[in-house]
Amino acid sequence: MAFGKGMTQRKLSKTAAAVLFLSAPLLLSACEKEAEVKTGRIGPSGLPVPRYVALKFDEVNARAGPGEDHKVLWVYRTKGLPVQVVAETRDWRRVCDPEGGLAWVKGRVTDGRRTVMRVQEKPVAMRAQPKLEAKTEAYLSGKAIASLDRCEGGWCRVKAGGRKGWTPENELWGVDPKAQCR
Repeated sequence: MAFGKGMTQRKLSKTAAAVLFLSAPLLLSACEKEAEVKTGRIGPSGLPVPRYVALKFDEVNARAGPGEDHKVLWVYRTKGLPVQVVAETRDWRRVCDPEGGLAWVKGRVTDGRRTVMRVQEKPVAMRAQPKLEAKTEAYLSGKAIASLDRCEGGWCRVKAGGRKGWTPENELWGVDPKAQCR
């Protein structure tokens, strides 16, 4: 009887160990997914996804898939256009543009320098300080692209046409950390 009892305990121990061993990846996977939701994930480039980048050139082919063999869907014709990387391979980036378009571009045609875009047609004030009552330094025209210095407290410091100023964060495309295209 003692032998049988020992075998049962050993089997249970092995079973418990197997359950723990098999559950560990599931627990880690759940933790990783929670961390991904909170902080984004790291792509093959070693950088977070999603993230914003700018297009380096005046002409950038937007493709249906990650490779030269995929069809060109359209051509971006705006150097400095802010786009959000929503997926990536080692050499390609799937980007979301300010109009909601999703396409693949070569990683080398993107630049880590941050730009933003005033998507609305109406200009927005660029203020001397990050508050509505501050002096207006200039206006960021509708559909204009600006260099992004930093954002804090719901305001972003931008530079366009040699002028600098603070603009409300919600007036710009290229600062919301959530994925902009699904």
